[in-house]
Amino acid sequence: MLFVSGNIALNPKTMKVEAESVEDQTLQVMKNLEAILKAGGSDFSRVVKATILLDDINDFGKVNSVYAQFFTDGQPPARACYAVDKIPLG
Repeated sequence: MLFVSGNIALNPKTMKVEAESVEDQTLQVMKNLEAILKAGGSDFSRVVKATILLDDINDFGKVNSVYAQFFTDGQPPARACYAVDKIPLG
């Protein structure tokens, strides 16, 4: 079993948030998660729960469109999504 927490859109090479759009930030987060899952011997098909924190809830549709690209087996995990005032380093 693998637990992952606190992932933001850091470029792992620079350790900085470089993506500007919410779509590009989401893509970076998902790539980071993919690398973590792979290193832990897992993949997106085995994820059972995800929690998404958004700076602006109006970005949900944009985030969801990128998120859906990584859960392609027709069985996306249970998910909760919250709007927060400020995301670390965001």
